[in-house]
Amino acid sequence: MSTTAQAVEQFLAKIDQTKDLNIFLEVWADEARAQAAEVDEKIAAGTAGSLAGMVIALKDNICYRGHNVSAASKILEGFESQFSATAVERLLAADAVFIGRTNCDEFAMGSGNENSAFGPTKNPHDPTKVPGGSSGGSAAAVAAGLCHAALGSDTGGSIRQPASFTGTVGFKPSYGRVSRHGLIAYASSFDQIGPFTTSVKDAARIMEVIAGPDAFDATAMQEPLTPVTKGQPKKVAYLKTAVDNPAVDEGVRKAFMAQLELLENAGVVVEPVELELLNTLVPIYYIITTAEASSNLARFDGVHAGYRHPESTDLESVYKLSRSAGFGKEVQRRIMLGTFVLSSGYYDSFFGKAQSARRLVQEWTDKTLEEYDAILCPTSPTTAFEIGREVSDPTVNYLEDIFTVQANIAG
Repeated sequence: MSTTAQAVEQFLAKIDQTKDLNIFLEVWADEARAQAAEVDEKIAAGTAGSLAGMVIALKDNICYRGHNVSAASKILEGFESQFSATAVERLLAADAVFIGRTNCDEFAMGSGNENSAFGPTKNPHDPTKVPGGSSGGSAAAVAAGLCHAALGSDTGGSIRQPASFTGTVGFKPSYGRVSRHGLIAYASSFDQIGPFTTSVKDAARIMEVIAGPDAFDATAMQEPLTPVTKGQPKKVAYLKTAVDNPAVDEGVRKAFMAQLELLENAGVVVEPVELELLNTLVPIYYIITTAEASSNLARFDGVHAGYRHPESTDLESVYKLSRSAGFGKEVQRRIMLGTFVLSSGYYDSFFGKAQSARRLVQEWTDKTLEEYDAILCPTSPTTAFEIGREVSDPTVNYLEDIFTVQANIAG
């Protein structure tokens, strides 16, 4: 049986061999070696935590004290975090080992990991394709065998879609199940931290560590996580509206229906349900999330931390020049959209209506889950797409979220 130190060395060697995939923005080799040695000593003494020996990568929007965190943005390049996310603290307490921070879409805004200030990440299975986004670096790290697991964040599908594109297990917890303390905010009422792994069992093990109440996050659930047990659902629904959507590739449709057949053969009752609001989910999501982002990202102004434009001469020019040069095009696009939907004369027409529609989605979800153990649908209408599409046609990529945003809208 290999030691934690041996596992770390194997991962570091493989990371070095796959640099061309642009998965890691920074590798903490010396620190990982030191952590591994400590964990191996605890294992030998019989005092190790529940995740002893698990080597984990961290998405570049999750804070780790004394380490750089940039949300893959020029405006935070070189910024060192002064505290650790609650999820990070809990993993360290369970004797996990952190190996580095992974690339992602800037401020978690994207579906292909191409909106990074540090270049796109490539899919380990096919380097001409994207690994998905926004947590594409974390998904790719697990898929390429560069770590045992990784943390990502999911605002509208940013864990589940990359997991789908890379053949990994990606889990978005219910809103509030994992503390958001230490997660750089995109849309505060949607964001959630969750794991990427190679097995459902490992995802459950991580969740048992990172979930739970937190004094630093008032939105964190107070109820303890129910211990994960083996078993199978008795009755599930599948979203027929999604399966019948013309945007779904035939291969995706066939694969999904084959999974339903497997469930039926195992004795699970599988029934179709309709969501009439399906085609309004993406507009609901982008109106509310961009509104929240326009507020959240106002704090990055070139004054307090991060990038400051060298040609700025007064406070106004610091704001204008630093934010114009520091934020990428997609982030600027979403800030502008969010500011518009919150502006006088448009708030009720857009933001107010989107919030009302969000309530309808939440009510539909609650009602459906009263009758069924789960609601199933394809993760994405397509498989991994070619690198270059996200930046050339952002509207097409917004529609990639059509099946994942329901869970974030509902919570």
